[in-house]
Amino acid sequence: METQTIKCWAEDDRPREKLILKGKTILSDAELLAIIIGSGTRRKSAVELAREILSSFENNLADFSKANLKQLLKFNGIGQAKAVNILAALELGRRREGASNSNRKKLENSEMVYQHLKPYLSDLKHEEFYVIFLNQANEIIQTKQVSKGGMTSTIADGKVIFQLALECHAAAFILAHNHPSGNKKASHSDIQLTKSIRDFGKYIDLHLLDHLIFTDNGYLSFADEGLLSI
Repeated sequence: METQTIKCWAEDDRPREKLILKGKTILSDAELLAIIIGSGTRRKSAVELAREILSSFENNLADFSKANLKQLLKFNGIGQAKAVNILAALELGRRREGASNSNRKKLENSEMVYQHLKPYLSDLKHEEFYVIFLNQANEIIQTKQVSKGGMTSTIADGKVIFQLALECHAAAFILAHNHPSGNKKASHSDIQLTKSIRDFGKYIDLHLLDHLIFTDNGYLSFADEGLLSI
C-alpha cells in the first residue's frame, strides 16, 4: 500500500502550507528539510524521506552539516538536483552566520578570531586556509578562503594573499587554517609559511597579527604562543 503524498494531507499538515499559516519556527527539522527536497518517492513522502536522512545522522544537525554529495545520493529519492539543493541550503546557513558576525566587528583577541572563524571552518573533513583582512582599527574588512586541500594539508599562496590585501586596502591580516584531525600543534611547514608571509608583509607595511590553527575543539594562536617572533 502506497503512502499518501503531501498533496493528499490536510493543508495544515503540509510543510509549505504549515510555514505560511503558522510561521517557520513551528516546523520540525524534517519538515524544513522536506521543503528543500520538494518531493518524495512513490512510497515515501518528502517528510518521511527527510526523516530518514536526518535519522542517518542521528538527528544531529551539526553532523548533518558535514554531509557531502556522495552521502546524500545514497538515499533513494535523492538525485543530484535535490542533493545540490540540500548542500546549497547548508552552505547558505554557514555563510549567513559568518556574515552576521563579520560586519565591521573588531577583533581584539584570539578567542574572538576563533569564534569568528567557526562558520567557515567548523565540521570540515579537509583543510582550508583563510585570511581575515582588517583595517587600522582591527575591524574586519572581509574574510577570504585562499586555498582548499586534502585531509592533511593545504597550501597558501602568498601572492594571492597580498593581492587580496591590496585590493581591499587592508592594514593588517590574520591567517587561519584548520586541522580536521583535531591536532592543534603547529607543524614545521606551518611555522615556515607564517614566517615568510610575515616577513614579506613588513616590506609593504601590512602587519600579520596572528595565525590560528583551528579545530572543532579549540585552537592554537601563534601570537599567544609567541610563535610570530620566531
